[in-house]
Amino acid sequence: MVQAIYTTIMKIRNISIIKTITLAAFVPMVLSSCLKDKAFPLYDSNNQRPPVNYTWDKTADSLQEKLYTTYLSSNAKYFVQDNAGNNTFHYWPNAHVLDVLTDGYTRSKSEVYKQRMKALLTGIKDSNGNSYINDYYDDMEWLAVSSLRAYIETQDAAFLDVANLLWADIKTGLNNNQGGGIAWRKSQLDYKNTPANAPAIIFAVRLNRVNNNAADLDLAKSLYTWLKGKLIDPSTGIVWDGINGNGDGQISKNKYTYNQGIYVGAALELYKTTKDGVYLQDAVRTAKAAINDNELTPGGILKSEGQGDGGLFKGILIRYFTLLAQEPDVSASDRDVLVKFLKYNAQTLFTNGIDRPALTISPDWNKKPSGTTDLTTQLSGMMLIEAAAALNTAKLF
Repeated sequence: MVQAIYTTIMKIRNISIIKTITLAAFVPMVLSSCLKDKAFPLYDSNNQRPPVNYTWDKTADSLQEKLYTTYLSSNAKYFVQDNAGNNTFHYWPNAHVLDVLTDGYTRSKSEVYKQRMKALLTGIKDSNGNSYINDYYDDMEWLAVSSLRAYIETQDAAFLDVANLLWADIKTGLNNNQGGGIAWRKSQLDYKNTPANAPAIIFAVRLNRVNNNAADLDLAKSLYTWLKGKLIDPSTGIVWDGINGNGDGQISKNKYTYNQGIYVGAALELYKTTKDGVYLQDAVRTAKAAINDNELTPGGILKSEGQGDGGLFKGILIRYFTLLAQEPDVSASDRDVLVKFLKYNAQTLFTNGIDRPALTISPDWNKKPSGTTDLTTQLSGMMLIEAAAALNTAKLF
């Protein structure tokens, strides 16, 4: 598809114009960026696309700096809504900022990331009315997930303390409405959805590996049984969104990239701990179904789900598909499918979806961004570039 687009462009352009592009004209454009990333020409003078130097690690570093210098609030406590002056604090994306900063630390082991992670941990509390608790169970689950991961990577007990505090409150959302599961929010206890249950499973299994508390693992298994029985299409493995959102007991079968990714993550975490092959089969089945779904991945590229909350959705899918691709027990053929999908998305974003030298990221990974870029949208692209760096280090790219 990408080559076809390039070919069409070159048919339109006068080849002699392309041949006049010189290194002297190109270098100033590169040097105009104060960051490490750089732009690349699409064609050489012989009308051929040269090999692209996919600088995954350097680009990840550049994007991390862009995040910090552009989106950090003026009081340095949280990351703002967008790059155009909206300084609103939103709990959910800031929980994912902590995960993205942890990506940077895991990759580089730079103390700078540890400092930023710790500052954000306290900053979220300060920005949320001096509390980590809020009305939305899924929001708290994501901060619990990222805090626990930060603890595992740094061994700083402050992160574990926050994770445990949040977990105690999250479990108040358990009830028998709709047959089980955790509610989406405290003011709507009869609405259950994938976003409030799959991250809870991921967290509970990981916490069990830290504290060896059997109750956490048992709860994760119970939540998974409910989720699989209620919100997974039995014929395809595609994940639905929720049940009883309108108070009518009906299932919302909207397909979001986000839900596919977190269900895969939940199944994978349970497999890692239990070694029950059914969980791994479930993870691979849903991942392949999502990859082959023309609504979710038109042309092999994860669809644009706009900005706002939707801007974060596909980056979260990428995070958990990347973990599945690195699972040693995944078959070689299934790993190949996952890696090719991840690589195609990463290369497409790298060449088409990042505006250089500004380093802003588009919600559509097939084209350059225009106008305002939300924090959520920027984070999704960062998750993909960090995933590419990890897979490249693991020699899967």
